[in-house]
Order: sequence, then structure tokens, then C-alpha cells
Amino acid sequence: MDGVSSQENRRAKHRHRPVWVNPLFGVTDPASGITAVPPRHRLPEGPMAPSAVSRLIRDELMLDGNPRLNLATFVSTWMEPEAHALMGDTADRNLVDKDEYPATAELEQRCIPMLRHLWNAPDPDASLGTSTVGSSEACMLGGMALKRRWVHRNADRYASGARPNLVMGVNIQVCWKKFCNYWEVEPRLVPMEGDRFHLGAEEAAGQCDENTMGVVTVLGSTMDGSYEPVADICAALDALEERTGWSVPVHVDAASGGMIAPFLEPDLAWDFRLPRVASINVSGHKYGMVYPGLGWVLWRDREALPGDLVEHVNYLGGDVPTFTLNFSRPGSQVVAQYYNFLRLGHEGFRQVQGALREVATHLAGQIEGLGCFRLLTRGDQLPVFAFTTTDDVTRFNVYDVSRRLREWGWLVPAYTFPPNRQDLQVLRVVCRNGFSLDLADRLVDDLRDLLPWLHRQPEPMFGPEEGASFHH
Repeated sequence: MDGVSSQENRRAKHRHRPVWVNPLFGVTDPASGITAVPPRHRLPEGPMAPSAVSRLIRDELMLDGNPRLNLATFVSTWMEPEAHALMGDTADRNLVDKDEYPATAELEQRCIPMLRHLWNAPDPDASLGTSTVGSSEACMLGGMALKRRWVHRNADRYASGARPNLVMGVNIQVCWKKFCNYWEVEPRLVPMEGDRFHLGAEEAAGQCDENTMGVVTVLGSTMDGSYEPVADICAALDALEERTGWSVPVHVDAASGGMIAPFLEPDLAWDFRLPRVASINVSGHKYGMVYPGLGWVLWRDREALPGDLVEHVNYLGGDVPTFTLNFSRPGSQVVAQYYNFLRLGHEGFRQVQGALREVATHLAGQIEGLGCFRLLTRGDQLPVFAFTTTDDVTRFNVYDVSRRLREWGWLVPAYTFPPNRQDLQVLRVVCRNGFSLDLADRLVDDLRDLLPWLHRQPEPMFGPEEGASFHH
């Protein structure tokens, strides 16, 4: 709360301070086009020249971190110039206006079977999926379908007050906690134990009962980049059904791994090859390599997607079937996704994702070689890894490392693992397209250079309360 109070004090201090404009922003001379200093928190009295406004905003945005050096986010921070231009050219197309923009709508419909083929759907050409603003919306839709199926199967019990629950690991992305809150579902969060940092098969089955509407598995944990054992969890649920008769479907949150595993581990069974998997989501704006925000969610078959969830809207001249939480949004992200699918193909994605994994495993090994860090994961599943300090390091902690790296321009998050491993403080590195081996080596060089400074500290200087941490 003290951190929040200090932020409010800073905002209050600067609330009435004007935005200063360089006189050279004028159109023809140092003063023209600038008749007043614009306010910060209300509309200015009159217009300004477009060039002046553009330069003013660009100046303010210089204070942002460098996206290419942001190793905290999973979200794409680089695209090819041709894709960037396509997105600019199509930002004015409203994706929901399918009658008015039929070509954009067609590209969306082509992407869905491409993903269904990639994830081994039993009917790959069926239109059982949709694009979304991101994986958060995609997860919400997947959860809604799970709940509606449970309600249909348990109509009498639901009418009598029975309520569904959803089983998942405590490492789950926060959107699932939001889903349970917004849609009145009991979240059953399986805690971490020892060196198990995600949901296990026995733990998942042990939390299920007759009110369990589904189990959420994660192909690529945000905490450490590891894959949950989807096939083992499905097998445990098969055994549970044989003993109890409870049929529990699985949703795979493959926000990141859904665009990694098919290309680098094609034999790994995690997708629709497993009969218990009812739905899968992925973030196009993560390892689909599209700028935010874009997600996709697909269902196994029509039984997995109850028809009464799909609305048919007579909108602007045509029938629009829709199952989304949002309505109007730009079509540019879908166009960019289609561009990447055509541009790379299966082999291109394999090479790009393989290069990212090579960078991640190389960087993890180099950091381990510094001698004062211990790896929790190695970047050999997702190109993501987490590490902490070794037991003999007492003069600095992960928050000190994060804070000092920020001074070099690197954004590397530090945070504490969730229950029951709150004792474990880690740093995490996410390698994305655009982060090269050269940049990885530069990061190691900078980390090596700051270690003598850290070792000279008498004790750790920062913690989560000082704002050096990363909040999921």
C-alpha cells in the first residue's frame, strides 16, 4: 500500500504541471502552431498542428523501455516491415463487418482450419473456432463452453443449487481466476510442492468430483516456461471416469506452447489427438508472432461447443454467427496472422521457433556458468527459463539483479512463485523472435559486469515492495 500511496503522491505532484513543447515543433517558425502549452488531464482549448502533436507524443514515449530488450513479456515486439505495413493498411477494417469486408473475414476463416490441422482436430476443416482479442478472451470462451456443457448435463442438480468447479494449477494465468470470479465457478487451484511447479496428473484427478466441469492444463507455464503433462492428466481422468463415471473434459491453455510444440515436438501428444481434449486456445500475438492483440480458440467438435452459446446477429446486411465477448475490433491482427502463416509455412515456423529455443538454451547455460545462479528450467520446452540465486549468495537477491539490469536497458522480471513455494524468488527470461544470440551474449556480458557491484553490497537492497518485481 505504501508503494501505491507514493505513486499517487507523484501523480498529484505532477497533475497540474503543463506539458512543455519544444518551440521547433512549430510548422513554419519556432512559434507557429503552438499558441498555448497543452494541459495534461483535460482537452486543450484549441487544436494544434498534427506535426507538433506527433512530435510531442513521440518525445513522451521515449521514456518507455526498448521493446526488443523487454525479456518480461511473451507478446511479440518485432514483425517484418511488410507485415507491419499490412497492419497499417488494414487497421481501418472492422472485423465484425463481414458483409462490408468479406476478404478480411475470409482470411480469418482460412486461419481456423490451418490451426485445426496443426492441432490434429478430428474434422480439421470444420469452422469450430474463432479469433479473439487475446488468449484471455479465448480462455473465457473455452471456460464458458465447459460450464454450459456441465449445466446441460446437470440441469436438475444445477437448478437445485449445485455449482461447478474448475481444476487447475496455481501457476495458471490470471485470466482463469477472472473467469471463475465473473462466471461464478469454484476455482480449485492445485498448489506447487517441492520441485513440482505446475499441475500434475494425480493432483488434477484428486481435485475432481461430480461438479467438476473441466480441468485446465497449460502448455507453457508463465512462471517458468514448462509444459504440463497433458497426456498424463488425460490418462488420470480416464481412470477416474472408469472408477466413478465422472466424465471431465480438458481445456488446453496453449497460449504460448500451441505455436511451439507442433513444430519442435511433433510427436508430443497434448492436442486433439487426446480424445479428452475438448478445446484449445493460443495467443497469435505470442509465438504466432503478431503484434497484440490476437488470440484463437478452437473446439474439438460440435458437442464441445454448445450451440446455444453462438449468437446469430443480423448486422449490416447479413447473418453474423458470433461467439465472442468483444464485437468491433480491427482486422489487422488477423491479416498479420495470415501473413505469417503464408510467409513461413510449417518449415519456416520450425526454423524460427528452433532458433528461439537455441537462443534460450544457450543463454540459460551462459547464466548458469556465471556460478551464482541456479536454473529452474532451461528453455528446452518453451524458449523461456527461470532462475534464482544459489544458496551461497547472501549479498544480493533477484530483485537487485532485476533493478540493476534495468539500468542497462534490460527488462528482466523478478517475482515470487505462488503457493506453496512463495519462498522461491526467481528471474525469468522470455526469448522471442527478434532476440538474437548476439543480444543474448550482450545480456550475459552486462550481467557479468554488474556482478562485482552486487557482490560488494553488504546485503540485498531491494524487494518486491520497492517495485523491482514483476506482477503477473
